[in-house]
Amino acid sequence: MKLLRVLQEKEFDPVGSARTIKVDIRVIAATNRDLEKDVKDGRFREDLYYRLNVVPIVMPPLRERKEDISPLTDYFLALYGEKNRKSLKGISGKALDLLVRYDWPGNIRELENCIERAVIMAREEVIVPADFPPQIQVLSREEGTNGFNFPSGISLEEMERALIVKTLAETDGNRTRASEILGINRRTLQNKLKQYGLNTPSTRPA
Repeated sequence: MKLLRVLQEKEFDPVGSARTIKVDIRVIAATNRDLEKDVKDGRFREDLYYRLNVVPIVMPPLRERKEDISPLTDYFLALYGEKNRKSLKGISGKALDLLVRYDWPGNIRELENCIERAVIMAREEVIVPADFPPQIQVLSREEGTNGFNFPSGISLEEMERALIVKTLAETDGNRTRASEILGINRRTLQNKLKQYGLNTPSTRPA
């Protein structure tokens, strides 16, 4: 009621004072609640709702304005690159594609946290998919079985070898990062590389 009086009458009585003070203010209110539903359910005052809802501005969630992801990503990269004293040239095309495909239930705050993490985890000059949290990395592995099209009759060992080769290629030969993506420890990956004859100088250690 007190807030409604300020909005409606543009006046209020200070605590402990008998003098009414006139005010000239403009109020900007924001919420992620469905206030129309709250009004119908009796959880929000109808008169206060209509007093606040004079010039409504609807801001769609990030998943409905994917065109904003790229400029926001550039902004957060610059912000957290400077904060963490890292000189990054940008983000790879594959990494940006994952950001666009993700639904962002946490909206811009989640994107900001994702980029901050990626900056901290980055070991190259550009952000790559392996720098992202697991819930975003999994999109890469789900994309058309991650680029794999195994013929029928292929053995499990052949599939495993192909998966290791592709993961190492995506991480530029970084074994530590590859083992994290594959869900195995680094020693197990090293044993697999030896087993499949992949333990070559071209596979860069990390």
